[in-house]
Amino acid sequence: MRGEILRLYKSVHTWTGLVTGMLLFICFYAGALTIFSEPLAHWASPPTGGSISVEDADRLIETTLAARPEAAKDFTLRLATASEPARLSWRKSRNDDVVWSATLGADGELRVDRSNVSGVGAFVDTIHRTAGLPLDRETGTTAMGVVSAVYAVALISGLILVLPSLAKDLLALRLTTNLKRMWLDAHNLVGVASFPFHLVIALTAVVFGLHEPIYDALDHVVYDGRLPTIMRSTGPFAGVKRDEQKAPMKTVAELVAVVVSASPNFSPTSLHYRDADTRGALVRVIGEDPRFLSRGGGFAVVRGATAEVVNVDYLPEKQSGWTAAVSPFFALHFGSYGGEPVRWAYFSLGLAGAFLFYSGNLLWIESRRRTARRHGEKVVQTTAARLMAAASIGVCLGCVCALSFAIVSTKWLYGHVEDVDAWRRGIYHAVFFGALAFALVRGAARAGVELACVAALGALALPVTSAVAWAAPGLGPWAAADPESAGVDIVGLIAALCFAALARATARRAERGPTDSVWSAREASRSARSPLSSNGCAVAVGADAGDDIHG
Repeated sequence: MRGEILRLYKSVHTWTGLVTGMLLFICFYAGALTIFSEPLAHWASPPTGGSISVEDADRLIETTLAARPEAAKDFTLRLATASEPARLSWRKSRNDDVVWSATLGADGELRVDRSNVSGVGAFVDTIHRTAGLPLDRETGTTAMGVVSAVYAVALISGLILVLPSLAKDLLALRLTTNLKRMWLDAHNLVGVASFPFHLVIALTAVVFGLHEPIYDALDHVVYDGRLPTIMRSTGPFAGVKRDEQKAPMKTVAELVAVVVSASPNFSPTSLHYRDADTRGALVRVIGEDPRFLSRGGGFAVVRGATAEVVNVDYLPEKQSGWTAAVSPFFALHFGSYGGEPVRWAYFSLGLAGAFLFYSGNLLWIESRRRTARRHGEKVVQTTAARLMAAASIGVCLGCVCALSFAIVSTKWLYGHVEDVDAWRRGIYHAVFFGALAFALVRGAARAGVELACVAALGALALPVTSAVAWAAPGLGPWAAADPESAGVDIVGLIAALCFAALARATARRAERGPTDSVWSAREASRSARSPLSSNGCAVAVGADAGDDIHG
């Protein structure tokens, strides 16, 4: 391949990677956590107690609607599991952001609270979709759709770059004193090995993030303004008229049974009611079928008053051609298939993806130093290099720290503040932007060590909180003796040990590395303490002054 073509693709890969890398680090790190959002939500949710029988679900609906009749318009019943009782949730109006939750206590009495159940999972998913940008969810998701399109360009150009040496270097990981070569090998190895995964994530994220602009364009160019009408006519409630005449509802067991009879392998998990206690009541019976690729399973629409099936087009087994074609994209993006092995694989690939972005920034910063030495110039770290290093450290470790403390805060704040979700968002952004500012002020080498220590403390806070709950339950946090919560604590402890090791390696690199590197604390102490340097995750892997990389 001609050298000028390779240089062109290298330039495209470098700049698209730099433009999107830090935002994508947040998306991939938070995305890895969303794979286990349910265990996280369970860890952060207060114990409810109570019975878990299907009959209690009917009594829960009846008791809740008697106490809160406004809920009848639109509510969701989460079916009981082996560890959680049935739970009903609703909003007072469509424009109300507050979600209310009701369940039956161990004494059979109705308990109504602002809903914080699964709040942690939804919060982490929002960070994953929006990269934590201080925008509303829709705008942030659209912005990340654009970023994902640029990300796809970086993937293609990166693959083209390594093609000439693919056969020779694919499995090469040279663990030598040339640290930059080692990290370039690791970057290329992870990138090529996980290329199909990254390409699927990039393309599906473009569809998810830009679906509204895509629909608007199709409506204007193809459908001449008729697309909303067409979508309504093919929707799950098409042709169903509302009838507000009062009528009793069929039991939960009857509604579930009629759907299971239509698809025997379908396992219902929740029911979404519209206009309950009327003849026109409609219920979406939502669940999963492990035989099919989908995100969140599928659903069937049933009449609440008669248990008559209205629509089964969205059941995984009964999907139409278009729905069946689209559903795998959701499953492939979110790893909602294949059980635990696939979930752990996606978790690992998500973390590996985060590694690609910060290692890419590291390689760019260090390659500038190598270029200067190759041309016989004195190595002077530019403002751009210092800013990139500081921003990388602040964003990378800032995201890690912010997510840990935001998740942990849920247990400590519950029962002490009215809106836990608002406090959680506030804590995330305060820690994140605080870490970014700290990295800019403190410098890359020092901030890399110190923020890695903070990240270790944040991860350690999960098992420590559980230990405090067992030792001193009067302080607020609750203890949960179940495998899911124990798994969260174990992963938190492992993460804390990893970040502690990172801090130690980073400190060693900052004190012993070449003084003309942006990652050197010795260099930083002589440079008038310019507030411009760092990449905590990358500090520990800076290159020696004489490093030389080809390819």
